[in-house]
Amino acid sequence: MSSTTLNPTATSTSTATPSCISVVPDKNGYVPEWACDANYSYYPSFGGALFFAVAFGITTFLHIYQAFYYKKWRLCWVIVMGSAWEFASFATRAAGTRNQQSLPLAFVSQILFLLAPMWVNAFDYMVVGRMIYFFVPEQKIWGIRGIKIAKIFVWLDVLSFLTQLGGGALIQPGQDPKTLMAGIHVYMGGIGLQELFILFFTAIGIKFFLTMKKAEASMAGTSNQILDGRPHNWRPLLFALYASLMMITVRIIFRLVEFSAGIEPGDNPIPYTEAYQFCLDALPMLLAISIMNVVHPGRILKGEGSEFPKGPTRKEKKELKRIKKEEKLAKKEEKKAAKEERKAEKMQRNLGV
Repeated sequence: MSSTTLNPTATSTSTATPSCISVVPDKNGYVPEWACDANYSYYPSFGGALFFAVAFGITTFLHIYQAFYYKKWRLCWVIVMGSAWEFASFATRAAGTRNQQSLPLAFVSQILFLLAPMWVNAFDYMVVGRMIYFFVPEQKIWGIRGIKIAKIFVWLDVLSFLTQLGGGALIQPGQDPKTLMAGIHVYMGGIGLQELFILFFTAIGIKFFLTMKKAEASMAGTSNQILDGRPHNWRPLLFALYASLMMITVRIIFRLVEFSAGIEPGDNPIPYTEAYQFCLDALPMLLAISIMNVVHPGRILKGEGSEFPKGPTRKEKKELKRIKKEEKLAKKEEKKAAKEERKAEKMQRNLGV
C-alpha cells in the first residue's frame, strides 16, 4: 500500500459496528482499508491514473480515426468501446483520488476496469472470423463458416461478460465480506470462462494458420487464384491477434491469482497494492489495444469480401414481412376460392343426378 500522512488531529473511535473504525479522512478523503467509509484498498495514485487515462484516451482517438479512415466502423466500434471504457475507468479513478469518499467514482471506475477487456476480446473474435471469410477458399474452418465462428464466440463472450458483470456488481467498496466473496467467486467463474473460450479460439487461429500455409504451398508457381487481388500479408494481423489474446490472458491469470488468495491483507497483499493492477491489468490491456493500432485490420482486410455481407435493413425487413403477409393472404384466398369451386361442382353433379 502506498504510504500516506493522515491528518494529525485525526481520532479513531469505535463505531456501533465492530467491524470497522471511524477515521478522519485526509485532504483527499483517504482512510485506511480497515476504516469505515474506505472506498479503496490502497492509496490511489493520481499520477498513475492520469497516465493511463491519457494513454487510453490516445488509443481511443486513434481507433476512432482509423475506423473511419479504413471504413471499418462496423468492425472497429467494438474495440473503440473497450478502449473508451478503459479511458473512462482511469479518468474517474483520477477524479476519485482527489475525492476518495465518493463511492460512485470508486464503483464506476472499478466496474469499467473489470469489464472493459471483454470488448477487446470480442473484437479479436470478430477479426479472426473476417479473416477466415476473406482468406480461406472455403470460408470455413472445421466445417464452420467464418461468419458463424465470429457469432458463436461473440455470444460466448457475452455470456462471460454477463457473468463478470454480476460478480463485479457485488465487488464494490463497503460491501460486507460474505457478499464480497460471493461476488469474487462469480467474477472468477466469468473470467475462467473467458479464458476457456480464448483457448478454444486459439485452436481455431492455429488451424487457420495451417490452412493458409497449405493453400499457399499448393499454389506455389501458379497464378495464385485464391489470393489473387487480395493482400497477402495476413500473418502480421494474425500474430497481432495472438499477442492481443496473450495480453488478455496475462490479465486473466493476474485476476485469478489476485482473487484466489482471499481478501485478508496478511494472506494476500495483491488487492492492497495498486502497482499490481497497473502492471498486470492496465498495462497488458493498453498493449492489447495499441497492438491493433499498429497492425490495424483495415490495412489488411480491404476490398471485396473483407466484410461480412450486410443483412437486410429494418426497412427491408418490414417490406419482406409485408410481402410474406400478402402472399399468405393470397394463398388463403386461393384455397377459399378452390373450396368454393369444388362445392359448386359437387352441387352441379348432385343436380345432374
